[in-house]
Order: sequence, then structure tokens, then C-alpha cells
Amino acid sequence: MNAVGFPAFPRQRAGARFATTWWGHAWIKALEDTSLDQGLLRKGRAYAKTGQVGPITVSPGRLAAVTEGEYDTVVRVERLTAAEWDRFLDQVTAKAGHIAALLDGDMPHDLVEAAEDAAVPLLPAVGDLEPECSCPDWGHPCPHAAALCYQASWLLDGDPFVLLLLRGRGRDDLVRALQSHTAPAAGAVPGAADGSTTGAVTTAGAADAGVTGAGVPPLPEPPPLDVPFTPLRLEPAPGVDVAALEVLAASAASRARDVLAAAALGREPAVLTEYQDRVRLAAEHDLDLGLDAAVRAWRYGGADGLDALESSWTPPRQELARAGAVLEAAWEGEEPPPTEVSRNRWTIGGDRQLRYGRDGRWYPFTLREGQWWPAGPPEGDPAALLSS
Repeated sequence: MNAVGFPAFPRQRAGARFATTWWGHAWIKALEDTSLDQGLLRKGRAYAKTGQVGPITVSPGRLAAVTEGEYDTVVRVERLTAAEWDRFLDQVTAKAGHIAALLDGDMPHDLVEAAEDAAVPLLPAVGDLEPECSCPDWGHPCPHAAALCYQASWLLDGDPFVLLLLRGRGRDDLVRALQSHTAPAAGAVPGAADGSTTGAVTTAGAADAGVTGAGVPPLPEPPPLDVPFTPLRLEPAPGVDVAALEVLAASAASRARDVLAAAALGREPAVLTEYQDRVRLAAEHDLDLGLDAAVRAWRYGGADGLDALESSWTPPRQELARAGAVLEAAWEGEEPPPTEVSRNRWTIGGDRQLRYGRDGRWYPFTLREGQWWPAGPPEGDPAALLSS
């Protein structure tokens, strides 16, 4: 059985927060929604922050530690079945970059949502965390189990594979499983009666992680993309706007570089509309096209930043609930200012706004002369924006 040990967390500084990632917040929400006693949760947070939990051992279906008072504390999580793992691997290999993102310490929103659609519960929900403790407290959870769960959110922040290990498979197990997993055929429904899949072919996402399918050689190394760009210099000519041509040549080189970078990572290159490309040109070459707010949004967040500026959308119900929980947790220990919520936009105190983007990141805006202006680059954690 796989088991990974983590050293005890030391006493934390005043104001330290639990969880900075959206999946860490989802873990805490499952704990707090299950609890029947807020007083025990407060005590558990105090234990967690003051170093009252010993070294933590994570193994399939189980968190364990010796806590304050020398109590043996365990929190159990249901492991995925073999069929659920197969469906999860289908989702991982269905989109380029998923494995690379996991190995880079990220848990993509769309991967979790795709897993949920395939009836594979990655993140715990209410009642999924089962605490056990040798202490005499009958709370569910007791403060020792709560402290263990709160500290586990820090582990999850640092490595999403901790969550996958709790569900039954660690990093090495998952990579080995991907080496022999066959990707589903395009348009095939997982678990279809005919069982149709493609042959043993890996996706680009697996190639990113250095995983190859049975009998398929590794992809060659992509060409280097750090070759410096030499600006085009044209001689003046009658009736020709040389400066404009030089800008267009530099723009074409920039777009070609983006396409090559996407291909090297096994991703589809972004397709820009005529308007998006006009904003990109203005942002990259300091052109005055009367698009000040749009240019600012592009410089902070590219096409996703422009979308956050110019359109609102209604996130799926589960994603909206997660977003609200993340923002609520960001105010822990503080009195939140008046907040209005409209679709994907949270207006805070009347002059600040956080917009939840379609890419799962938060975009900050400030009110200036009656218009909302992009105020900085996006963050995965809204707490970082609220404190700035």
C-alpha cells in the first residue's frame, strides 16, 4: 500500500489562512458543511495553526496523525473503484495538458468537472470525510480531526496528487496506469456497449508528462522557441506605409510564435476574432486605436482578460458555489464589506470588483469615472487580490 509521510507543520503566523487553491477551499467546505458544531471547528483551526498536529501520513482512503493530547486521529475518504479510475483516466487523456497541469501542481477546473460528469467524485462533498479519533469528544468532527483536515488543505495546496492518493492512487501509480491506458475514441461515450476505443495511443497531455503508450515512441523534442526576433526594416517607398508594414510583420511573427508554442505543448492555438486581433496589435505595439480599457485588459490577461472586461456569464451551478465559497473563505476572521453578486461578478464596497473568468481565474477591476477598469493580472486565489 502506498503511503506518504509529511512533517508536522510548525506554529503559523497570525492571520495565516487555510487553503489558497480552489480545490483546497473545496476540501475545507466539505469539512465545514459536515460539522454540527462551529465551536469545535474554531478549536480545530486553533489546533492546526498552533502546531498541535504531528506528522501526517497520507495513504489510499486515509489521513492519519497523532494530535494534541497524544490522540490517534484518522480521517477516511472513500477510494475510487477500478471502473471510476478508468473513467477518470479517460478524462485525463481526453485533453492535452491535464497531466502536465497536475505535475505542475494545478488541478484544472475542467478536469474536475469532466470527472464529475463521468460520475467520478474527486473532490469531497458533505459527509465524504469520515473522522475517527481516540479522544473522548463526541463531535463530528472533533477538534483533533478538524485540525487534521485543516492542515491537509495545505498539503492539497502544495500537491494535488495528495487528493488522488487519498482517492486510491498516487503519482507513480497514475503515471503507470496512463502508460497502458487506451484513450477513448473521438465521440465515444465512456462505458459504451461496443467498448470502442482507439488503439494504445497517448494524447499530447500524456506526452507533456513524458508518458507514452504501448508501442508508441516518445514524441521528438519541440524546436527551440527562444530564438530572438529580428525586426523587419523596410526602405521607404512611394505610397507604402512602411511603419504599418513593420508592425504587421512583427505581429505575424508574434502570432507564429504563439502557434508554435501551442503545438509544442500539444494544444490547439488560440483563434482570434478580428476585434481581438486589433486589441492585441494595439497592446503589443502601443497603437492608439481608442481601445484603452481593452488594451489594458489584454496586457493583464490576453484574450481571457478581454473577455472578463467585455462579457458577463453565469458559471455552472457547482462552479458558482465553489467560487462563492472561495471568496467567503478569503474573509476569514474579518468583517466582509457590502458585496453585490451578479452572475460572475462580485462588487465589493462599491468601488472594487472581482470577476470570475471562464478560465477559472479571478480578474480585479476598479471603478474609475463610472467605468470599470482592469486593475491587475488575474489570480487563482481571490484572497491575493483582496489583500492588494
